[in-house]
Amino acid sequence: MKSRARAFSEVNLSEWDGVRHLHLGSEWVQGSMRIDAPFELELEYVQRMMAWLLFVPPASVAGRHAMQLGLGAGAITKYCYKRLRMTCTAIEINPRVADVCRAWLKLPPDDARLRVVIADAAQEIRRDEWLGTVDALAVDLYDDEAAAPVLDSADFYADCRRLLTEDGCMTVNLFGRSAHFERSLARIAQAFGARAVWAFKPTREGNAVVLAQRTPTRPKRAALHAQAEAIEARWGLPAGKWLRVFKAIEK
Repeated sequence: MKSRARAFSEVNLSEWDGVRHLHLGSEWVQGSMRIDAPFELELEYVQRMMAWLLFVPPASVAGRHAMQLGLGAGAITKYCYKRLRMTCTAIEINPRVADVCRAWLKLPPDDARLRVVIADAAQEIRRDEWLGTVDALAVDLYDDEAAAPVLDSADFYADCRRLLTEDGCMTVNLFGRSAHFERSLARIAQAFGARAVWAFKPTREGNAVVLAQRTPTRPKRAALHAQAEAIEARWGLPAGKWLRVFKAIEK
């Protein structure tokens, strides 16, 4: 007997005030793109997912490897590819999401620096080819209900840690109506160690971004401010504002 093909959520688009939004068969926004600035980061929480830039020399960013788990509207992958000039991998379970991103959300085709892998992230990230290769890992895994992260165990976060280079970072979006932030934070700390974990205050929309370092560091505040100024000057991201709502969870 042949196995039935896996059923995936319907992929929809909406537009409002010059912004195109991606949905998975519900009203919940899974990603957004400003139509006249398709390679910029429209949503505040997605900008915060780039906080790993605070921990690496700006001149070293181009050529590093960024990986996104859960493609969404492709904003992070597009930004890392076009603006940061990084090598990019996106892992997405629903092939229709990738199709829509390419047709309607300006995701470029695969090339030497960009690869979209259609796979279950939990399984794909255990493959030997990815281990120790990722400098910036963005985890944003939600289903059509956007109720809680699809993958949120200590074992999963340990697998994520094994992907990272020595100065690599993971950022995670913990938005969700039923997600328990403290529980998720504890699981990340279990996998990475508490001294490796930093967290933002939630955005107005409720997105709580957490960052975890492969190798914990404690830059002086002055050094972080200098780094934020460099990020703003080079890429225009609001890194100075990040520092007002971003801190290590353990002193």
